[in-house]
Amino acid sequence: MANSYDDAVLIDGLVIANFSRAIFEDMVKGGITAANCTCCVWHDFRATMANIAQWKRWFVEHDDLILQVHSTADIQRAKAEGKVGIILGWQNTSGIDNDVDNLALFRDLGVRVMQLTYNSQNLVGSGCWESRDGGLSDFGRHVVDEMNRLGILVDLSHVGPVTSDDAIKHSKVPVAYTHCCPMLKQHARNKTDDQLKTIADAGGFVGFASYTPFLPKGEDSTVDDCVAAMDYLIDIVGEANAGIGTDWVQDQDIGFFNYLSSDKGKGRSTSIPHKKVPDMPKGLETLGDFRNFIPAMERAGWSEGRIRGVLGENWLRFLGEVWSA
Repeated sequence: MANSYDDAVLIDGLVIANFSRAIFEDMVKGGITAANCTCCVWHDFRATMANIAQWKRWFVEHDDLILQVHSTADIQRAKAEGKVGIILGWQNTSGIDNDVDNLALFRDLGVRVMQLTYNSQNLVGSGCWESRDGGLSDFGRHVVDEMNRLGILVDLSHVGPVTSDDAIKHSKVPVAYTHCCPMLKQHARNKTDDQLKTIADAGGFVGFASYTPFLPKGEDSTVDDCVAAMDYLIDIVGEANAGIGTDWVQDQDIGFFNYLSSDKGKGRSTSIPHKKVPDMPKGLETLGDFRNFIPAMERAGWSEGRIRGVLGENWLRFLGEVWSA
């Protein structure tokens, strides 16, 4: 009899959906135990606080479906209760404005993952679409030090390569690419073999992004193509250092994409413009399809240990280490 994996922990390292009760219901349908959900992209302090206030309301209004994650114990509780644990995360450090002391405030509100930069330059360093990567600033070093002290995961997914290398070297705690792909296709958001090896050698973690613009076959990609790309990733970083970070954009519209791809949300275009919201891979159309990774992993000949690890156990261990550091 095939393993159902009903008792497995399933963690998504990045979801940037248009959150709603329908999305939360689909996450439950997909068996997702916990997900890093974006609540800051180009937002400043005030707008980020408003987004977190919205999440606090959702935790009350939809408490039959979701609960807030402050620790790995909360992820285990979400699994036990059949709910989705929501990890509040940022894709930019713009939310602190220019005050490092605000990091402690947001950590106490439950923000446990922060990406240093989003595509372009900020006070911390350069993004992956910036034409010149000046590396981690002295302010950025202070931010990383404080994130280490507070147990906030340093995310480098959209960060420029020089700034990423600086952050990997400077951080006293392992860091992550929560949602990226190997350079199987030339794309500013994909990571070279050397970049992947550098983060893994420093004890870091990589969440594979099943996002079609990053994949060689684009919108013709399937869940099996994703598993093949994960195999490539695992060969570089090691089985224990890999997980999933889908980068799901479910229910978002093209206006949101234009916002994402404009510098600071309204300036010059920072990346390749999209004419439409990209389709997800075939077999992974919605968050409710998350468990479709399992039969694809089985078709690829993965062991039960590798499947359980990449589905979520690796994330659980890594987050436990970072958050308690």
